[in-house]
Amino acid sequence: MTGLTARRVAEFKARAQRDIDEGNLPACQYALARHGEVLVQETLGEASSNARFSIWSTSKPVFSSLVWQLMGEGKLDPLAPVVDLWPEFGAHGKDGVTLEHLLLFTAGFPEAVLDHDTIFDRAARVRQMEQWVPAFGPGTAYGYHGFSAHYVMAELVERVTGTDHRTALRERILDPLGLDRLELGVPEDRQGDLQPIVGAGEPSTADEVKAFLGVDSLPSEVTEGINAAAGNASVRPDVQLIEWQRPDLVAFGIPGASGVSDAAGLALFYQHLLHDPKRVWDPEIRHDVTTNVRNTFTVAPFDIIANRTRGLELQGDDPTSLHRAGSGSATPQTFGHNGAAGQVSWADPVSGLSFVYLTNGCDRNDVRVVRRCRELNAAAVACAA
Repeated sequence: MTGLTARRVAEFKARAQRDIDEGNLPACQYALARHGEVLVQETLGEASSNARFSIWSTSKPVFSSLVWQLMGEGKLDPLAPVVDLWPEFGAHGKDGVTLEHLLLFTAGFPEAVLDHDTIFDRAARVRQMEQWVPAFGPGTAYGYHGFSAHYVMAELVERVTGTDHRTALRERILDPLGLDRLELGVPEDRQGDLQPIVGAGEPSTADEVKAFLGVDSLPSEVTEGINAAAGNASVRPDVQLIEWQRPDLVAFGIPGASGVSDAAGLALFYQHLLHDPKRVWDPEIRHDVTTNVRNTFTVAPFDIIANRTRGLELQGDDPTSLHRAGSGSATPQTFGHNGAAGQVSWADPVSGLSFVYLTNGCDRNDVRVVRRCRELNAAAVACAA
């Protein structure tokens, strides 16, 4: 564990173990990496050491990294309208949407979804996306695009590479980086190590939320809320996640939500973003996406600043930083992306640490999920102090 403090690592494990012992989660897996290698990796609870997990929205930077590479090659222009490559997409007032809007979640159609029964048919996907109607003008506001932005980017990838989004990601990013445990689009016959979602606990009460944050409900920017992403607040969180974990949907590889990985593989992905020893990305673009905040729109109820780059979230140092990657515990330069049900992934350029925490538990108590993430982030940062 060169570069980490053994006592702090033991304290981190004790904090992670607590949720298993108290019955809040069935299993979890975490990894701490530094200097290009994984220094700590462990699985706790009802899962084997070689288990993999659905990583939900922590998939987003992984898929965006393919877009960054294509930008560096001149195949995708972040400022060009989508209609330059896909004219029909401009229907219903979407002609001004650019790739940058998609990456920043300012494209205007945050709650748009695709029908799961026809998602496997590219022509059907294209037709549905063309019929999406924006809720606001592109670039005028921030709305968390749980699925929609990455669906559009996947189609753009196929148009410029001639290859479907899963194959392009594997051949252009994951294979060159040697990340065979990190996948998007896992065939059904290779899903045996994927841990099934298990619901636990009761939803937060209004009193709990009020006491914790002083508001009546937690926004998706705080919880990485899956109901907000699905556009369906009536469906119980674990039920929705179980639906998204259908074997055929995992095999399809929803570009912004269906990644599968162990914690070590995702932690190494962030090490590559820090150092890029394989020269997978153009240096200027990699620097831009890991440092240059382009979305500073705020969201209710307490004006959380988005603080997003073209594909990542930066912790920053403003009063709302505790709601973003790093939870205010790491340095302001820390970048990453959280995922539904409390998945955590980030890298700190100052310490060189990358941290990933994954679980197959869907704790229905949002307040407990947020508190857990904050405490785990603080404990992970302390390991590298």
